[in-house]
Amino acid sequence: MSSKKRSLLKKFPCRESVIQSLFELLDDPTETFPPSIYLYGHSGTGKTSILTKFLKHTNSKTVILDCIECYTSRILYESILNKLHSHRLRKEDNFAPYMKCETLKDFISDLQQTGSDNEVDDDDEETSYIICLDNAERVRDMDANILPAFMRLPELTGLNICCILVSQLPFEKYYTKGGLPDQISIYCPQYSKNEVQKILTEDFERVRERLLRRLRKDPPMKLAVDIERAEEIISELTSDFYGNFLNVFLSVFYKACRDLPELKVVSTDCFDIYVEPVLNGTIDKNDVSRLWRHITNPLKTALSQVYMRMDQELEIRTDETFVTNQSVKKLAQSLELPYYGKYLLIAAFLASHNSAKEDKRLFVKHHGKQRKRMQAVNAKAKVTEKMSTSLGPKSFSIDRLLAIFYAILDEKVGLTCNLLAQISTLVHLKLLSYVSGENNVVEGSAKLQCTVGLEFILYIGKVVGFNVRQYLCDFM
Repeated sequence: MSSKKRSLLKKFPCRESVIQSLFELLDDPTETFPPSIYLYGHSGTGKTSILTKFLKHTNSKTVILDCIECYTSRILYESILNKLHSHRLRKEDNFAPYMKCETLKDFISDLQQTGSDNEVDDDDEETSYIICLDNAERVRDMDANILPAFMRLPELTGLNICCILVSQLPFEKYYTKGGLPDQISIYCPQYSKNEVQKILTEDFERVRERLLRRLRKDPPMKLAVDIERAEEIISELTSDFYGNFLNVFLSVFYKACRDLPELKVVSTDCFDIYVEPVLNGTIDKNDVSRLWRHITNPLKTALSQVYMRMDQELEIRTDETFVTNQSVKKLAQSLELPYYGKYLLIAAFLASHNSAKEDKRLFVKHHGKQRKRMQAVNAKAKVTEKMSTSLGPKSFSIDRLLAIFYAILDEKVGLTCNLLAQISTLVHLKLLSYVSGENNVVEGSAKLQCTVGLEFILYIGKVVGFNVRQYLCDFM
C-alpha cells in the first residue's frame, strides 16, 4: 500500500471504499482516465475533503472549483483555464483572466491548445488532467450543452482528462431532454452511529489538548481547584472516559444531526461541561450515571441550537439558563422565515414529538369522548426523562406534516409548489432533516424529523401567536 493511500485511510476512517475507488480510477496518470466520475452523498460525509486531499498529491494537473462561485458559463470556463495555467487575477491587470473564453467551442479549443503546450514542455510525455466541480448541481442552471460536454471532454479534446462532479443529489436529478453519457458513480453514505463514535473517539488527543490550552489562556469553567491540579486531572483522562461521554452525547444528537463536522464542534463544546465536575472533584470520573445527570440539561439546550451557534460558542451552561433562553429567543425572533414556513416548522415539531395515534385527539375538533382509565392516567404521570420532548425527535411523513399544518392553520391555503419549496428551505436551513426518501417529497413518501428544541419552537409559536404546549402530549 502506498504511503499516500495509507495517509488518506488514516485521515478519513470508515471511507475505505470511496478512497479505494479513487485510487483504482485516478492514481496512475499514465493510464486512460474515465471521462467522468459522479461523487455524491449528504453534506458532512467527507466527499470534498477526501477528493481535495487525494488530488493534492496526484501527478495530474488538477482544477477544483465550486460551482456556487462560478455562476455563469464564462466564469466557469475562465476559472478552469486560469488554474490550469497557474494564472492569478491581479488588480494591476484589472483582474484580467489568462484568456477570454465565452463559448463552449472556445473552451474546448483552449483546452486542446493547453494540452499541446504541455506536451512540448514535457518532452512529448502525455499530461493528464482532472477537473473537479463541487456543488455540480448548479451546472444545470447554465447552458444545456455544458453538462453533457464536461462528461465527454476526452472525446471532444483528445486529452486524457476526467471531470469529477461532486453533489448531494443522486444522478437521476440531472436528467436532460437529450440524455447524458454514462458515468461512474461513487456514493458516500452517511456515517452510522458506531462510525461517528469511532471517528470522534480518535479525536480525543486533539480535544484534550484544546481543553488544556483553554484552561491556561481563558478558563472555560469556574474551578474550585488550582489550574495545576486541573491540568493534572485532564492529563489523566483516558479515551474510555471520552468514549463514555460520546455514548451519552450521541444518544441525544445522532437522531437529529448526522453532519460529522457539526457533531465535532458541538461535542467539543459539550465536553467542557461534562468534565467540569470531574475537575472540581464533585463527581468521580468513573461515576457515569451522575455525569449523565449533570450533562442532560446542557445537551438539551445544545440540541436546540445545533447549526445555529451564537457568537461562535454555545451558551449551554446549567448556571446560565436565563442567558441561554435569551439567546434562543433572540435567534428565534430574528429568523426571517415566511409566515407559512413558521407554521410548517411548528407542525414538524408536533409531528416529531407526538405519537401518530394521538393526532385525531389533538387536531380533530369532534373526535369523540375519551374514556379515562387508570392505565392512561398512570401513563400521563411522566418523569422528565421519559417525555417525548426529552427523548429526541421521531420521523414523520410529508402527508402527516401537511395534515397537521392544515389542522393548526386558521386559514385555508392550497397545496402549491411554493408551499412544498418551503419544506426544502427548512431542510436547507437545518431546521428539518431527511431520514429517508429525500428524493420523494412530491410523492409524499419522504421521512423527516425536526431538529430544533422545545424552547426554540415555543418562541416561534409566540411570534405567530400559536400555543405549542396545547398540542403536545407531554403537557396534557
